[in-house]
Amino acid sequence: MLSKTCAYTVALLRGEQEREYMSNSNPIGITQKRRWLGLVQLISLSGITCLLLASQSFAATLEQMAPRIAQQPANSNAAEQVFQEAWQFYKKGTAESLRQAIPKFEQAIILSRQTGDKISEAVSLLALGRVYDDLGEKQKALEFYNQAFPLFQAGGNTGMEATTLIAIGSVYDDLGEKQKALEFYNQALPLFQAVEDRRMEASTLNNMGLVYDSLGKKQEALGFYNQALPLFQAVGYRPGEATTLNNMGLVYSSLGEKQKALGFFNQALPLFQVLGNTREEATTLNNIGFIYDSWGEKQKALEFFNQALPLTRAVGYISGEATTLNNMGLVYNSLGEKQKALEFFNQALPQLQAVGDRRGEGRTLNNIGFIYDSWGEKQKALEDYNQALLLYKAVGDRGGEATTLNNMGLVYSSLGEKQKALEFFNQALPLTQAVGDRGGEAISLNNIGTIYNSWGEKQKALESYNKALPLLRVVADRGGEALTLFNLAVLQRSQGNLKQAFTLIDSAITIVEDLRTKIGSQELRASYFATVQDYYQFYIDLLMQLHQQNPNQGYDALALHASERGRARSLLELLTEANANIRQGVDPKLLEQESTLTQQLNALERRRYELSSGQYTEQQLDEIKQQSESLLTQLDQLKAQIRVTSPRYAALKYPEPLNLQQIQQQVLDDDTLLLEYSLGEDRSYLWLVSKNSITSYVLPKRSEIEAAAQTFRESLTPNSAANLETGLPLSQMLLAPVANQLGNKRLLIVGDGALQSVPFAALPIPSSPTTPLLVQNEIITLPSASTVAIQQRQLQNRPIAAKTLAVVADPIFALNDPRFSTTPQQTPETPTNSALTRATRNLGLGDSAKVLDRLQYTGTEAKKILALVPATQSLQALDFNASRTTATDPNLAQYQIIHLATHGLLDPINPELSGIVLSLYDQKGKSQDGFLRLQDIFNLNLPAELVVLSACETGLGKDVKGEGLVGLTRGFMYAGSRRVVVSLWSVNDVATSEVMAKFYQKMLTEGQNPISALRAAQLEMWKSQNWQSPYYWAAFTVQGDWR
Repeated sequence: MLSKTCAYTVALLRGEQEREYMSNSNPIGITQKRRWLGLVQLISLSGITCLLLASQSFAATLEQMAPRIAQQPANSNAAEQVFQEAWQFYKKGTAESLRQAIPKFEQAIILSRQTGDKISEAVSLLALGRVYDDLGEKQKALEFYNQAFPLFQAGGNTGMEATTLIAIGSVYDDLGEKQKALEFYNQALPLFQAVEDRRMEASTLNNMGLVYDSLGKKQEALGFYNQALPLFQAVGYRPGEATTLNNMGLVYSSLGEKQKALGFFNQALPLFQVLGNTREEATTLNNIGFIYDSWGEKQKALEFFNQALPLTRAVGYISGEATTLNNMGLVYNSLGEKQKALEFFNQALPQLQAVGDRRGEGRTLNNIGFIYDSWGEKQKALEDYNQALLLYKAVGDRGGEATTLNNMGLVYSSLGEKQKALEFFNQALPLTQAVGDRGGEAISLNNIGTIYNSWGEKQKALESYNKALPLLRVVADRGGEALTLFNLAVLQRSQGNLKQAFTLIDSAITIVEDLRTKIGSQELRASYFATVQDYYQFYIDLLMQLHQQNPNQGYDALALHASERGRARSLLELLTEANANIRQGVDPKLLEQESTLTQQLNALERRRYELSSGQYTEQQLDEIKQQSESLLTQLDQLKAQIRVTSPRYAALKYPEPLNLQQIQQQVLDDDTLLLEYSLGEDRSYLWLVSKNSITSYVLPKRSEIEAAAQTFRESLTPNSAANLETGLPLSQMLLAPVANQLGNKRLLIVGDGALQSVPFAALPIPSSPTTPLLVQNEIITLPSASTVAIQQRQLQNRPIAAKTLAVVADPIFALNDPRFSTTPQQTPETPTNSALTRATRNLGLGDSAKVLDRLQYTGTEAKKILALVPATQSLQALDFNASRTTATDPNLAQYQIIHLATHGLLDPINPELSGIVLSLYDQKGKSQDGFLRLQDIFNLNLPAELVVLSACETGLGKDVKGEGLVGLTRGFMYAGSRRVVVSLWSVNDVATSEVMAKFYQKMLTEGQNPISALRAAQLEMWKSQNWQSPYYWAAFTVQGDWR
């Protein structure tokens, strides 16, 4: 007897937003996986081995076979033995064991023929067909099923005859020939009823329900399931009961009744667990994960997928493993992690091809195509979509076909071929309706609406969106709902209905913010937030348009608040968590797992470095890279689990981003101004906020500002002229509108995009092109106004550390360093793990740590600084002592100022592997880990008033849209530092030493605060003939609490 359970996967969420903010939601596809219900038992009957279903026809079969048992020749024992050996291989369920079972079953067939035992021969044929069925070789399976059928029929074994009909129908079902499958099921059903085999009758009804489900006839499917379920329950057959519950859940899920679907899955899961049916347990976990994914609870979805994955691997359930990998890829894609998603899809594809799962192969090719489309590789995407479309058509998966047609339409739309795109959307729409996929129907309608909107046919677009919205609400697709509300807002604005547009986009952002909070991982939260930044940009632009029409109604203040809501939210939450000590009370086993994963990552990275230092192949490095990426993913997921299971996290209340009044009350004083920039595709904005006023300005579009910013940055070189005129175009854009209001006030700069790496101190004053802004104003850069407010609030009552200054400087990077008393024996260089190697490569510095030259002047710099402080108030860690051990020593918490003078390295791909490099050798020349990574910094306890990173490019990081620069600064702020001094580019070692000496002189001797002290030091450099170029002094900026 055959039955099926369905492992859900979804076609990709399509979020490509066109220039007019047109966007599309995600079509949903279903993949169904059939398997035997575990009714197969091995029966040994006096030398005859039979594969029988544990049905009520069992006794009759025995009775029919009894007269013949005594007449069997002696070598029937050999047939039985070989069959049993084959059966043991089959039960293991791996691809290898299934292959091993084939020759054994073939041998059993030959031996049965030699004895003339047709029933034994038929049983072996049926078993062999099942092996090929499991391996995905459907035509071979049919061949053996069709050989078994007439033998059972001739032997008068009605139960086995019906069972074989079910097997044949199941293959046709898999091949997409649904009507043919129903023909065989309908032949089998009365046979089972005739022999009163309720269990098999129920299984046949279940299979028929699955066919109707795949044909889009959901209510008919439920009718068959509702007939099957009580039959399974009546005979006490729990595997059948669990399977039917699962299948019912899938129907309700596709109908949008997610809560009801979850109820059925939650009934099925414990039944499979009690039965020890690992395959179906994994399938059900996948189904539950899908429900949470559809609700936008991505972290919870990943938890269920991560439970399913090892189960599929443990039992060799290849297609189940591939389905799980696909589902995980879909979650990461929806969170904006495209590369990670592609890695999951690329793992799934060959597995599905190996087992002949054409539907799954089509689904995966569709998903891969989407990734390439999002990267702009349109031709590659179309190739993948065309392959997927052929596979979906071959297996009769109309839902999958609709998904791919939708995605192909989106490619053509992005290429400007709107008419062609509309044709694809119009092909997809009736298919989604035919299979009852209301979510997919909504996607098609949304896509059609974007085309009509682009053509100016607003009424048609409105009709499409208004049809899509209720469908998305019915299926509880909140992400799709937000997207449709966004599209409606864009449309209403284009028709001049600004207040209606405001209501719609405000509703969309409310949904987005709720979905965001359901993601436990801060990294994934930030990734997801980046995917919806267009919502915030539109919101800001709309509010500023309303402000222009109604300048006295506070829309500019609402736009500023929207700007704060749309930036650095993860950092704001991290700072809140840091103060709450959320690790307290967490299960020690989770913390131990985190430590183990970190150690594994370190070991793997060391292995990579060892390979890169000697003979290696690209394949070896690629394998290690894949393993490293997998460990990073596991580590991120574990950290999310630690967070969400923390008692303190559960009680934590995150602060809301500040509004205008709160910024004025909590951040600003009479001598301080906030300049907050927001860059947009068509226009940008600046808000100038004082203690009692707000003024807003329209600036050029993002591309113009960022081009000017790049020109200015590139002009800052050691050999550049001392004049600042190259920065004048950028200054005219950013500062000229507010120049007459700045006076000598302190400026808090909240940049956006490329502005985060612009040294505002070096921008010329618009009215005096040869004078830098530094002369007129004190400057502090911030990721957002809200982050400095939370810092101030959390640190206001913190006691000042007892000691003044700790300096870690001038580490040992090479064996030929003259500070070794004797030259150590030259050993293979493995001083750091390959995170260091990779980071230097990412920076374009080379392929190994050998590129790290000694920063000799940092030692001189350190001694000058330390001379300003009594020895009892300072810590000197130079040369060999400038080590990772020193940097992670809990005693550093005793110092108000931590000065780290060394190389900083940025890994823009994996920012958690960025860090600073400390001594790579001890005094005996033995290599040691000298790389302090960002993830290590997060685990430090540094309640310092100031951390100074006198190193290369320590102020940069991975620029995450909507979050800002993710780098070392936030690590030290999380560790407890009130403020951080960093550099925006690699500065000459001698010049750095000069700046730092002046900075500490002003701060420690003259008593200036860090902000004014840095400004004074930079002014002295600018006035000096040798150091006048901004390259030497403008890189250093202060981030954090300025008070």
